[in-house]
Amino acid sequence: MILEMKNISKSFGPVKALKNVSFDVQAGEIHGLLGENGAGKTTLMNVLAGTFPQDSGDIVIDGTVIHGMTPHKSNEMKIRFIHQELSLCNDLRVYQNMFLGEEFASAGFVQKKNEMDRAQEVLDYMNTGIDAGALVGDLETAQKQLVEIARALLFKSEIIIMDEPTTALNTREIENLFVIMRQLKNEGVSFIYISHKMPEVFEICDKYTVLRDGTFIQSGNISDIDEHQATELLIGKTFVAANLKDGQPSPVGSDVLLKVDRLTGNSFTDVSFAVRKGEIVVITGLQGSGTDELATALFGASPIKNGTISTRQGPLAMKNIRHVMKSGIAMVPRNRKERGILPDLTISQNNSMAYFVAKHRNLFISKKTERERFARNREKMDIKAGSEYDPITSLSGGNQQKVILGKWLELGADVYIMDNPTQGIDVGSKYAIYKLINEMAAQGKAVIVFSTEFPEIYQLADRCLVMYKGQINTVLERQDLSEVKIMEYSTGTGREAQ
Repeated sequence: MILEMKNISKSFGPVKALKNVSFDVQAGEIHGLLGENGAGKTTLMNVLAGTFPQDSGDIVIDGTVIHGMTPHKSNEMKIRFIHQELSLCNDLRVYQNMFLGEEFASAGFVQKKNEMDRAQEVLDYMNTGIDAGALVGDLETAQKQLVEIARALLFKSEIIIMDEPTTALNTREIENLFVIMRQLKNEGVSFIYISHKMPEVFEICDKYTVLRDGTFIQSGNISDIDEHQATELLIGKTFVAANLKDGQPSPVGSDVLLKVDRLTGNSFTDVSFAVRKGEIVVITGLQGSGTDELATALFGASPIKNGTISTRQGPLAMKNIRHVMKSGIAMVPRNRKERGILPDLTISQNNSMAYFVAKHRNLFISKKTERERFARNREKMDIKAGSEYDPITSLSGGNQQKVILGKWLELGADVYIMDNPTQGIDVGSKYAIYKLINEMAAQGKAVIVFSTEFPEIYQLADRCLVMYKGQINTVLERQDLSEVKIMEYSTGTGREAQ
C-alpha cells in the first residue's frame, strides 16, 4: 500500500492544528513522524484514521483519492491506529478485546473457539507469553500494550500507526517489538512510528518527517541525518527572552531542605537528588519518563517501593498526604480543573482549603479570617476577582491558578512541589507566577518544579534534572541549560543514565 496525504489542513476553532501538511509512506517502510508536543503529529494521524475530517487536502491510497474517511472505512482499508492511551476493556478476555467490533460470527453466534485460536496464534507469533483467554484487567501495562499491537496484526493491517508504542515496554519487549516490525516490513506492511525517543527512531525507521507547529518542516532518509540534527529540526531556532534571574544574586544556601535517596516507584527507579534552601530545581522529561508519578510520589500521593524522602527533621514516614503537608511540604498539582480546585466552592473557600487540612485547629471557621487570608493573597499575586464569595469557576484560568498557589502559600511550607504550575494559562499570568516562584526561593523556600517547556525551565531553574526511561539521565547546571541539551537527554541522545 502506498499512502499520500496532500496539503492536509485542520483547524479546531481559531487554532490551526495542521497547515497544508504533506506526508507519504511507501509499502514496506517504517516512517518516523517526529515533532514536539503540539506539533500536529497525532492530529494528522487522526485524519488518516478517520477520527475527524480534514478541512482541506486529500488522502490518496494506491493512487485513489479517498473521500469521507471514517474509522470504519480506515479499518476496512487495513489501516490501524494504536493510540498512546490504551483502549482495552479490562472486564473482557484478551481474545474478546482483539476481536471487539469485528467478531467471528455464524448464524448470529460468536465463534469463541475460532477467535481464541486465532488470537493465540498472533500472540504466539509475537512471542508475548500472553494467554488469549486471560482477563485483560489482570495484565501488566506492558502486556496490555502488546495486546493492542496484536489486535492491529490480527486483521493483516497494511499500515500500522504507532503513537509512542514503547512507553510501557522494557528493553527486552522493545527489542521483541522491533523484530516483529522488521518481519512485517519484509512482508510489505508499513509503519508510521511516532516517538520522542531518538535512539529508537534511528534504530527502527527508514525515513522521517518532521512537523513543527502544525507545519511540514522536512522529510528524508533517516540515514542522511543524525540524532543531533533531528533534535535541531524538532525545536527550530529558539529565542530566549530576558530572564528574571539575569543580574540577580543567587539565593541558594547550603542547608538541604529535601533529600531524595534512591527512590523507586512504579515508573521510576533509583532517583536521588537534594534541594537546598533558596534553590529551584526543575525536573523535566518526556511522557513516559517517570516524571508524572515522581511528582505525586514526593507528596505521598503515589506509592513508593523503595528509598527515602527526608526533610531537616529526618526521613518521612509518608503515611498519607496530610502527614506530608504537616512535615513542611506543599504541592501545586497539574490539571487544575481535576486536582487543583473544588468547583462547587467559592474563591475564598478554595483559597483556605490547604490551611483547613493542615493547620486549622478551631471548631468553627471564621469568615473574617477567610476574607483576610484571601485579601492577603489577592494583593500579593494581583488576583483579578469580584467578590471572594463568587464561585472559583468565575475566574479565568490564570487567576484560578493564582488562587491555588495562594492556597498552598498559606501553609508556610519549607518545600514546594509544583507540577506544571503554568499549564493552560496565558503569557501574562505565566510571567507573574514565574516571578512569584523566584520570590519564594529568595525567601528561603526550596522549590521543585516539573515542567516540559524550555522557556519556563530557563526562567526558573538553578539546576535541571532530565529524566529518561524512569531515571535521571543528567543534571544540568544553570550555565549549561539549552533547549537542545534538554531535548537530547530527554530523548536518550545524551546517555548518562544506564
